Amino acid sequence: MKKISDYIHKEILVIGLAKSGLAAAKLLHQLGAKVTVNDLKATETDEAVQELKELGIKVVCGGHPLSLLEENTVDLVVKNPGIPYSNPLISLAEELNLPIITEVELAYKVSEADIIAITGSNGKTTTTTLIYEMLKEDQQQPLIAGNIGTVACEVAQKATKDNVIVMELSSFQLLGTIEFKPAVAIILNIFDAHLDYHGTKKEYVYAKGKIYENQAESDVSIINFDDREVCERSEKSNGKKLYFSTTTELDGGTYIKENCIWFKGEKIISLADIVLPGIHNLENILAAVSAVKTRGVANESIHKVLTSFTGVKHRLQYVETINSRRFYNDSKATNILATSKALQAFSGPTILLAGGLDRGNEFDELKPYLENVKAMILFGQTAPKLERIAIESGIEVVKRVDNVEQAVKTAFEISEENDVILLSPACASWDQYKTFEQRGDIFIHAVHKLK
Repeated sequence: MKKISDYIHKEILVIGLAKSGLAAAKLLHQLGAKVTVNDLKATETDEAVQELKELGIKVVCGGHPLSLLEENTVDLVVKNPGIPYSNPLISLAEELNLPIITEVELAYKVSEADIIAITGSNGKTTTTTLIYEMLKEDQQQPLIAGNIGTVACEVAQKATKDNVIVMELSSFQLLGTIEFKPAVAIILNIFDAHLDYHGTKKEYVYAKGKIYENQAESDVSIINFDDREVCERSEKSNGKKLYFSTTTELDGGTYIKENCIWFKGEKIISLADIVLPGIHNLENILAAVSAVKTRGVANESIHKVLTSFTGVKHRLQYVETINSRRFYNDSKATNILATSKALQAFSGPTILLAGGLDRGNEFDELKPYLENVKAMILFGQTAPKLERIAIESGIEVVKRVDNVEQAVKTAFEISEENDVILLSPACASWDQYKTFEQRGDIFIHAVHKLK
């Protein structure tokens, strides 16, 4: 960890505890700052609160009192990424022109290791994992951090110059960066998302684009050539630009030709050898290949990962084949876009398990992707809406059940050999399950019970 003096004797307010707040507070304390932590839901008896108090860190629980800033002694605010800027305490910090960061900024400031940073509306976790696995296979001592794995500033403290940190980042995290400058930065794609947080798509795109903003000529910006908004946002980068495309042969980029992946004119792997399903995953693979080739990873290491990697848990994850029926868990598909991409991954007869929290939207945009769907098993609040779409699309078998476990059993009963049984809900899980992970785990357990 770099020994920096930026925060010595600084008054710093950390808003929001959770994992990132706890890690940030402890790091800042270690760096000589005078830290106060504020959390709405925490109580004095919480383990994290007790841990901080034992270190001599002040903790204010049960609200967000404006008095924490009204004394005009705070130099910096570190906020939990999930807390919106409309929060009164954050709004006051903005009025006072205080710098507001997320712990990702701290990670960058103390890291001795290079950072490969990945963002995008879809595919972040898969791409991050692929990059990590390829670097690991090539003996490059990668560490994984951010939205996947451990809190970034916690990983950065342990990293040395011999490591490389592979960091998945959300727009929420990136918005709270000032000097953050990854050695390699990737925006996979940009779709409408998180507008309830950012307010407008323009602000959302701005937040994503901060990943490129501070890059210098010695850094690399990896850019999706097929995404206009990514290309436009990359114009802010001073880094070396490396493009990837699933549709266009690129001179000096990463692309598909003759059913193979190529990097700067060098054949890397045949598409037939890649086991990760889905056309959409080709974008993720091309981005990952681009990133690791900038680090000198051998083609043999890339080939070994792509011929064995079947997916991240809950993201179009292959689960099991039972009586020639293949089961896939795509519980992370919490919107129509994600489910449409999952459906495009399969060319044969598919039984779709879908439904969940009703956010007020309809599902007509799903219709063009139901061509191979022979049956739909529906659950949750949105079951009636999805049933309408199924009937209008001419799907003959449509059944409503109470939950995911029943959906698995029903799908198996009506299935035939060579069918794909796909959980891809197109909805959030919160009407019945705490998280999409819990929903996916229940699906996996139900599949294994069939055996």
